Amino acid sequence: MARWQPHAPERLVVAALDLFEERGYESTTVIEIAERAGLTKSTFFRHFPDKREVLFGGDAMAGLLAGGIADAPATATPLEAVAHALDVVGREAFTAERREFSARRRVVIAANPELREREALKGLGLTAAMAEALEERGVPDPASRVAAQLGALVMALAYERWCGPAEETAFGEAVRQALHQVRAATAAS
Repeated sequence: MARWQPHAPERLVVAALDLFEERGYESTTVIEIAERAGLTKSTFFRHFPDKREVLFGGDAMAGLLAGGIADAPATATPLEAVAHALDVVGREAFTAERREFSARRRVVIAANPELREREALKGLGLTAAMAEALEERGVPDPASRVAAQLGALVMALAYERWCGPAEETAFGEAVRQALHQVRAATAAS
């Protein structure tokens, strides 16, 4: 086996998803994931602390959200700043090329309680990252937390729509649709 091969994290993620679909999450080992990717167990642990984390991408998404909020126009309302960040996520992470992978990942996570728990924890972390970024823009609490919570809801609705079967809507468009629905629902109440 070669000592160094490019794109190890991406290869490990793809191998893990394939194996989780084929054998189930519980029946798949780190060694099997590494072997499927053509890598070693130590390479796996250089990139991920355990097999559960292989599907969750570290802090990259939180960084995209925080950066997108920071880069939003100074005149943006808190929710507009969050929407700007979600547009960044759509351009950088939820691209058309990632749609099939994301849909498969969603099915695997839904089938396993441990992965659903990790997905929920990641969602809380993303919401906290948005709230912190809004506070850094000068948005006081609780407005920062409310906007972050609404942003998390918009992101979840958009992701669900974007991953849907036979869906062709771009993530950014799914965000705009979800944001419209959330604004309409909050205005109605």
